[in-house]
Amino acid sequence: MEKKKIILDYDPGIDDALALMLALSSPELHICGITTVCGNVPAELGADNVLRVLQFMNRPDIPVYCGAEKPLVRRYISAQDTHGEDGLGESGIPPAEGVSWHSGAVDFILDTLCQTEALTIVALGPLTNLALALRKKQNAFQNLGRLVSMGGNFRSYGNCSPVAEYNYWCDPDAAGEVFANLGKPIHMVGLDVTRKIVLTPNILEYMHVLNPHTADFIRKITRFYCDFHWKQEKMIGCVINDPLAVAYTVDPDICHGFDAYTAVETGGLCMGQSVVDSMNFWHRDPNSHVLTQTDPLAFMTMFVSRVFRKESASVRTVLAKIMAGGAVS
Repeated sequence: MEKKKIILDYDPGIDDALALMLALSSPELHICGITTVCGNVPAELGADNVLRVLQFMNRPDIPVYCGAEKPLVRRYISAQDTHGEDGLGESGIPPAEGVSWHSGAVDFILDTLCQTEALTIVALGPLTNLALALRKKQNAFQNLGRLVSMGGNFRSYGNCSPVAEYNYWCDPDAAGEVFANLGKPIHMVGLDVTRKIVLTPNILEYMHVLNPHTADFIRKITRFYCDFHWKQEKMIGCVINDPLAVAYTVDPDICHGFDAYTAVETGGLCMGQSVVDSMNFWHRDPNSHVLTQTDPLAFMTMFVSRVFRKESASVRTVLAKIMAGGAVS
């Protein structure tokens, strides 16, 4: 099997950590490297968190590069109220030992693009690194196979304003530049589909039955996140946005959507809103593939069976009962 070569560009972050666990557990993917950007947490703290997850997953061989420490224009506002001051839910996960991250995320992205045909970039945070890379060497992106961006929203409401999703709101100018200048459709895994992916206490209990060690790690980092979701939305459990973008990279059939031209509002009351021209008012060529449908059971089966190394069919049978609210016999 020929593996899909990817760069993970992101801002860990609780659900970002889960996304990395899924990527590392997916044999279809070869992670060339990981780059961090300011978003949920400052870029340097994000890089430290990547190393923590890599240590837990016994993959210290993957290089980590720290990137942009601030948005292109606006003042940086982190999401540490959502993810905890440490970015991993105040979980106390120990620092990685014997490894360190590097600086130069933008140069790493460009060098890898120049050396790798059909490279996939999975962007799970603000698009600042990619905007800076496009400014520096736009022709390097000719080798880009696909950009998968966890960000934006079409019909779903925002998560940091009435209309905006956090990653695009954090650096709307970068998102706007990437949508305008990439030259290839961006696969937008936005809140319309990610809101359907909810990690519930019952699923966590099932994970604990499968492997207490791995489940305890996930429980530690998501407890804070679950508390936040209860306070904000009265939801029992937590939405795990970023792993769905990794799952879509592995299996594009897990989500479906449509092609459209998308622009990102860079200021004012609607700053960060992804404006999707679904009715083709602007008569512009599509620059995005906007995902609107997903299969939560298929996703959760992929995540649990891979991260916990269990047979997919049996996991799906149990999860179908859990997610339907029935008893597991």
